[in-house]
Amino acid sequence: MELHFFKYQGTGNDFVLIDNRTTTFKNDAKIIQGLCDRRFGVGADGLILLENPTDAISDFKMIYFNADGKESSMCGNGGRCIVAFAKQLGIIDSETTFEAVDGLHSAIIKGETVSLKMIDVPTVNLSREASFMDTGSPHHVAFVNDVKDFDVFTQGRRIRNLPNYVAIGGTNVNFIQVIDGDVHVRTYERGVEDETYSCGTGVTAAAITAKMANKVEDLPVKVITKGGPLEVDFEIEGLNAAKNIWLKGPATFVFEGDYNGKT
Repeated sequence: MELHFFKYQGTGNDFVLIDNRTTTFKNDAKIIQGLCDRRFGVGADGLILLENPTDAISDFKMIYFNADGKESSMCGNGGRCIVAFAKQLGIIDSETTFEAVDGLHSAIIKGETVSLKMIDVPTVNLSREASFMDTGSPHHVAFVNDVKDFDVFTQGRRIRNLPNYVAIGGTNVNFIQVIDGDVHVRTYERGVEDETYSCGTGVTAAAITAKMANKVEDLPVKVITKGGPLEVDFEIEGLNAAKNIWLKGPATFVFEGDYNGKT
């Protein structure tokens, strides 16, 4: 199988994207693993398929697979990248609504900057040391004092595999520290099973956690990832919920090519 692919990245969170409106790609975990392999393939944190919508509202449908080949929950940076991809394909102009696994998303694109509306978060379980919420994907967010030198891989894997999280299919794990008013975050992603340069749903969870814990004052919240800065704007609703959430940052085309499907 020869596949024509495009590669995009959003603050270092990188993806292989395929225009699958003619369903040329049939889901195959080994091929996805091969595409995402950083030594023997294209190299990416995940694969995204752009497909025809199934409703009359949306411009397209997004299907996301982690690098392990398994279809996954919502990916915020992937959502921003597929908007840029749709614009490159001529499907949209400056605004869009598209389908994803967690429902409909609106987005606005200006140049390489994509603002993506995330789903509302009805419940934030917040304690003194950590929080848990679903921002389209499940996220554990923990406060640390040394985020730049923190052992994200070891501690992220440990928390991701705690029995209570294994019971729900695992969780992504974020470690955050507020420095000079900005939220610095590092994320261990399930499915990738490693630290990634950025995670859009994790950045969203980090911003909401920092705001609800009174660690930051201003909105939007600036969040610094290993791959660069993002902004999250939202409204706090009641004591433990957030709505009207927008994730904003760059989504950049890297290159395109053909892959022969060998694993």
